[in-house]
Amino acid sequence: MISVKNLSKYYGTVQALDRITFNVGNGEILGLLGPNGAGKSTTMRILTCYLPPTSGAININGMDILENPVKIKRLMGYLPEFAPLYTDMLVYDYLKFVATIRDLQPDKKERRITEMVEICGLKDVIHRPFRELSRGFKQRVGIAHALMSDPEILILDEPTSGLDPNQIMEIRSIIREIGKKKTIIFSTHILSEAEATCDRIVIIDRGKIVADGTSESIKASALGRHLFQMSLLDASFSDVKGYLGRIDGVDEIRRVAADSPDELKVQFICSNDNRKEIYSHVRKKDWFLIEFTKEKGSLESIFRELTVSDQSAVKGKNRTPTGRKP
Repeated sequence: MISVKNLSKYYGTVQALDRITFNVGNGEILGLLGPNGAGKSTTMRILTCYLPPTSGAININGMDILENPVKIKRLMGYLPEFAPLYTDMLVYDYLKFVATIRDLQPDKKERRITEMVEICGLKDVIHRPFRELSRGFKQRVGIAHALMSDPEILILDEPTSGLDPNQIMEIRSIIREIGKKKTIIFSTHILSEAEATCDRIVIIDRGKIVADGTSESIKASALGRHLFQMSLLDASFSDVKGYLGRIDGVDEIRRVAADSPDELKVQFICSNDNRKEIYSHVRKKDWFLIEFTKEKGSLESIFRELTVSDQSAVKGKNRTPTGRKP
């Protein structure tokens, strides 16, 4: 449904996007994940034909965004980070106004408004002015606005920004329900949000795509590194770190919380799967081995490694700082 190829965007001499490429399938929920300033909002504004790209090609439903911007806009519903609401209007009046400017037929307006109230949970606030609403309800109204014309594609920019945990759960539930029938792209820097809601995640950092896949596939790749966890008795952390840290391929050994005060639990971060050698070294000691397992990296740890500011902190990654337009 959506194809993005070698998309770049400059603001003057500042490069916001650097030749990013990704696809979004029909009915897929895609999360754009990245730190503030990574290029998420710029990508969304280009996809909605709000901003022109500097270079690259975007094709939506077989149409080029530069050649068919009006037709593409009709396929889309868009919610920016801050919903464009009129504070003195009642929620019902606002939704009716949106239905009018979306050119819904008179006999369909009330039915569609009723559907949006039901989907977005607005029944209790439908006759209240926006100035009295919480940010969570304002976001719900913004989603109802984006959905009013029943678009095929829904684009949401930071839809849970500034919400409390209960409001986040409510918006997440709405997105999952909508995603059963529509293609959704939404941006966030909340890792749990992306993991719980998305079919696929694209991680952007400084205008570049640094990961693309399902949450599980990104975890499995973990920058090509392996994570092991070991539990020992009769061992000190300093001895374990000094002895096993000399093994080739062991990049780091961390102490993690154990189930009992007598237990030492450590995590190994390795550049290769060297469990056999680690185990062989442990056997030569008087330590009592309780557990030795391979684990997948958390999305949080992977995200940090992919988007860390210190270039040297990411092993094996050739990073190119944001440059100037040639």
